Amino acid sequence: MTQTLTEMNALASAEISGVIARIDTKQVDELMVAVTSANRIATYGVGREGLMMKAICMRLYHLGLDAHVVGDMTVPHLGKGDLLIVSAGPGYFSTVDGLITTAQRDGAKVACLTAQPDGLCPQHADHVLLLPAQTMATDENGPTSFLPMGSLYEAVQFLFGEYLVLMLRGHLDSTAEVMRSRHTNLE
Repeated sequence: MTQTLTEMNALASAEISGVIARIDTKQVDELMVAVTSANRIATYGVGREGLMMKAICMRLYHLGLDAHVVGDMTVPHLGKGDLLIVSAGPGYFSTVDGLITTAQRDGAKVACLTAQPDGLCPQHADHVLLLPAQTMATDENGPTSFLPMGSLYEAVQFLFGEYLVLMLRGHLDSTAEVMRSRHTNLE
């Protein structure tokens, strides 16, 4: 028997809320300090996690922060005083680990969003934010989420990014109008 859209929404919303309720506020506070004290910020993730990191980066830019997406031709050199924010939901991606190594070698700090804090990428990062949700790697042993594969992690990642921006907006004494003024007019 298939579920209705309303029933699916209730299940997914409950799972997302449950994960967000378990996010450590101390880790959030540490990430906010890292973001607000950074000269430049670059973000990176692979696959759908990468799309969520691009969304976070866009909002950081709208806040007036010097934020860039790794892979864009205009991403600047990161060094001392800068921050690389990566996502490694399952704890390890070779590209993420390589970027962590490069950024730290040149003096930048690294923050890692993850569902697996014991993974190599978060272990190598300066700051870790645990998003305790099913990822594609953890659904192989039998799913724990109603949502497929890594969708729960990615949904939480997106919403957490929006909540982070709202917290930062208050901290930076910005407004929705100021953020909107930084939105591109070339669409």
